[in-house]
Amino acid sequence: MRNILTIAGRELGAYFATPVAIVFIVIFLLLQGTLTFNLGGFFDRGQADLTPFFNFLPWVFLLLVPAITMRLWAEERRLGTIELLLTLPVTQGQAVIGKFLAAWAFCAIALLLTFPFIITVNLLGRPDNGAILSGYIGALLVAGAFLSVGAAASAATKNQVIAFVLAVAACFVFAVASYPVVTDFLSRNAPVLSDIARRVGVLDRFANFARGLISLRDVIYFASFIGFFLCLNTVLVDARKAS
Repeated sequence: MRNILTIAGRELGAYFATPVAIVFIVIFLLLQGTLTFNLGGFFDRGQADLTPFFNFLPWVFLLLVPAITMRLWAEERRLGTIELLLTLPVTQGQAVIGKFLAAWAFCAIALLLTFPFIITVNLLGRPDNGAILSGYIGALLVAGAFLSVGAAASAATKNQVIAFVLAVAACFVFAVASYPVVTDFLSRNAPVLSDIARRVGVLDRFANFARGLISLRDVIYFASFIGFFLCLNTVLVDARKAS
């Protein structure tokens, strides 16, 4: 555990060692603020809740999370420092988990900085703060899911741009997998895939959290999703570390 926390601390510090972290957080806050209060019609709805905020959040993550993960392993491989990292007294699994936790902590910090949204909605009315908390928990789980996909994509290539594109494409597939237009199309052409798509869709699971519903089934889904892609990440690091 100490090795994992050491790697996580090192990676998290690396984010804030450059202006990239500040730029990411500012863009994230600006996008969420604009989408929530302008495009989402926050003030026109006449309802004190953060529904517009949570509606747009997964799509913002879809674009910004791969920007965080694209350098996790691609940069290590491009610079040739992956061999140095893996010769330290840490296992590949510990390195993978440590890097993932650092990126997840960074996303958590970005989410925490949206606290003015919560203050605003509480000043304007009496929202269900339990549902808001549930939505934030779901948002953190969605971030973790997308981060695990992005980390695996980063481990598959030395090119950060390719890693970014792969991560966005994969996350988009999981985001829209359970949409009716997708499942209806698959039902007509590939019924087996239709059932799978309904089960792996991320946004339907997140919607439950945004409504204030925290179920063990959804938590297990996200834990399994993240665990699978972290295992894939480990396999890819092992397969490509010497290439």
